[in-house]
Amino acid sequence: MRTVFVAGATGYLGRYLCAEYKRRDWTVLALVRDKDRAADLACDRLIEAEATEPATLTGTMESVDLVVSALGITRQADGLGYRDVDYQANLNLLREAQRSEVPHFAYVHVLNADRMRGVPLVDAKADFVTELRRADLASTIIAPSGYFSDMADFLGMARAGRVWLFGDGRHRINPIDGADLAAATADAIDEGKQWLDVGGPESFSHTELAELAFSALGRPAKITRLPDWIRKAALAILPWVTPRKVHGPAQFFLTAFGMDMVGEKRGTRHLAGFFRRRIDSDMTGDDGR
Repeated sequence: MRTVFVAGATGYLGRYLCAEYKRRDWTVLALVRDKDRAADLACDRLIEAEATEPATLTGTMESVDLVVSALGITRQADGLGYRDVDYQANLNLLREAQRSEVPHFAYVHVLNADRMRGVPLVDAKADFVTELRRADLASTIIAPSGYFSDMADFLGMARAGRVWLFGDGRHRINPIDGADLAAATADAIDEGKQWLDVGGPESFSHTELAELAFSALGRPAKITRLPDWIRKAALAILPWVTPRKVHGPAQFFLTAFGMDMVGEKRGTRHLAGFFRRRIDSDMTGDDGR
């Protein structure tokens, strides 16, 4: 039986990766920071370590066939930044994989990274990808367009009564469900792909996303379009007037909102269903995944 080591296992995608590899009959090792918070993971063994501290990783990848890293931060905490986690922690994982002679390392990146240089989150990821592609082992880069969970912001605005868009709302995205992305990741690795730009089965304009959110709530759409110069001005101003934990993710999302984010269509799950589950979760207390 083959063994996979999943980093970022307790994150949105990491949980799906663990479940997908268990479904495929792999032995799943899940890297976690706190075992007590990861008891519900679909895995064979929890490995408690800090990827930012390379000494804690020593020996954790013995006899591992594949490392899949979805490790990264969107909202910075614990005094750690993108360079500490998205770059250095992943580099620590890569170095341990090399020491343990792991034959294959896969990493979850971001679509259109080459067009988003200068955004700290993207720069950290892209710099790690450069290191990975130079390394002496097989590698697969998965670059998703966006997650269903990211689209929950549209639902949140619709619940509040109005969705605010930049420009004409025509930029398109095909976000992907976590389970579909985990399956696409495993498929790409099995197929020996070196790189996969990937999204879900449906493509939406930003206007269509707003309309879908209102439709899921059973409300008429109320959309306000702001001039795109406001988005560009916010990109320039936010780093000067907000803390890093605010402007870091904002820079990424505002930049992504200024371009099409459409990858190869994969998966079967639909965003409308995700929105309905999120709405239902208000009553059940579930997370709506």
